[in-house]
Amino acid sequence: MHKFTPETQLVADEIFKYALERLKMDPPILDSPRSFEDLAAQAGSTITADGLGGSEALRLFEEVLAPACISVDHPRYLSFIPNAPTEYASLFDLVVGASGLYGGSWLEASGAVFAENQALRWIADLVGLPSGAGGVFVQGGTLGNLSALVAARDHVRRQYEGVTRWAVACSEESHSSITSATKVMDVDVIKCHVDEDGRLTGASVDAAIDEYQEQTNGRVFAVVATAGTTNLGIVDDLRSVGETAKRRGLWFHVDGAYGALAMLSPELAPRFHGIEQADSIAFDFHKWGQVPYDAGFVLIRDGKLHRDSFASATAYLKRESRGLAAGSPWPCDFGPDLSRGFRALKTWFTLKVYGTERIGTMIANTCELAQYLKRQIEASPELELLAPVALNIVCFRYRCSDDNAANRLNAEIVVALQESGIAAPSSTTIAGRLAIRAAIVNHRTAARDIDALVSATLALGKSNAGR
Repeated sequence: MHKFTPETQLVADEIFKYALERLKMDPPILDSPRSFEDLAAQAGSTITADGLGGSEALRLFEEVLAPACISVDHPRYLSFIPNAPTEYASLFDLVVGASGLYGGSWLEASGAVFAENQALRWIADLVGLPSGAGGVFVQGGTLGNLSALVAARDHVRRQYEGVTRWAVACSEESHSSITSATKVMDVDVIKCHVDEDGRLTGASVDAAIDEYQEQTNGRVFAVVATAGTTNLGIVDDLRSVGETAKRRGLWFHVDGAYGALAMLSPELAPRFHGIEQADSIAFDFHKWGQVPYDAGFVLIRDGKLHRDSFASATAYLKRESRGLAAGSPWPCDFGPDLSRGFRALKTWFTLKVYGTERIGTMIANTCELAQYLKRQIEASPELELLAPVALNIVCFRYRCSDDNAANRLNAEIVVALQESGIAAPSSTTIAGRLAIRAAIVNHRTAARDIDALVSATLALGKSNAGR
């Protein structure tokens, strides 16, 4: 099993051939999901006592399983917040997988931990956190948000005794991971109203907390603002929310899971003023950072508070001043997982290859494409823009006689676009109106892809209207 045989060489050649051909596709095939019944009929029983052998296992993946997976790096895959890694990042992921690295300690991988810490330090500098900030790469924004809020609660618990109920304040437009984190932690969540631009403000935080504390004996310990909401790309009023949190003595967390990297663009960076006040920040590189899944991270202003929440006192993890157990810091001291790969290396490699300026230019280009789509919509009498275009997300619909008919029609348009393979936007609901939602994150997406989306939407709307 652990010898490199002639068969291993054959399978290695087949794997590298498949990987290179896939990376050279321009664009890759979009593909689509298949039913369980179809897959069961084609794949059969794939796990057997004797195994299938490397070539047959790869054939099964290439011919049956892979075509049943949507290529989220396709330039017209516009659903959710897509992932579109560069060729360099994808290739380097193969290198990391072949290198036998454990990502939890300085002991096993000091060189790789050094690279991870360099990436984290660069991020901390970008958002304005001090030299004492702590950080670690995690699975994604969900775990990053949870980790930050755990550290926040641990911190306030040491300051206040006798509190029976804790709470987190956030926007009604905040990501579902914030609510999930509060459920895991068994704390309350206070949903604050947004202003006419969809932003959380300091005033709305004040009002919501005052109302909560008048009605309960609970204590708010953290306020969460969002730097780019997943639904619409709205950047909250980070400055006023941060000032309110500071005045009230509350932890200020910023969920920047996809939007915060827009700070790399000089044109977009001013929208994030106030993020430097944050006590913690979480966001992902596997979105606008153009690296493969998964590569999220969390930063906490006070690195000691961060470590105090997660470092284990287990005897076999005890540090020494010399030998294999020496060295600091260990990534496993800053997050909940001990079994850990090196997510950070593909991020480090991407930054090293392309440089931060080029990534910032790419991010600005995707936002300009969103403005291009907005102009196309505004120029078409049949189409209607349903929300402001804050960054790179555009929500629109095909006009119809009334909202109910429009909702049915646009739901059909979204499905038809997806099934046709022309494009794959998602849908959302804004004030009861179903919208076609296009999130432009991919560095490969171009104006021609936007033109194709608009043309197909108009054709489908015309052919399905009145049905």
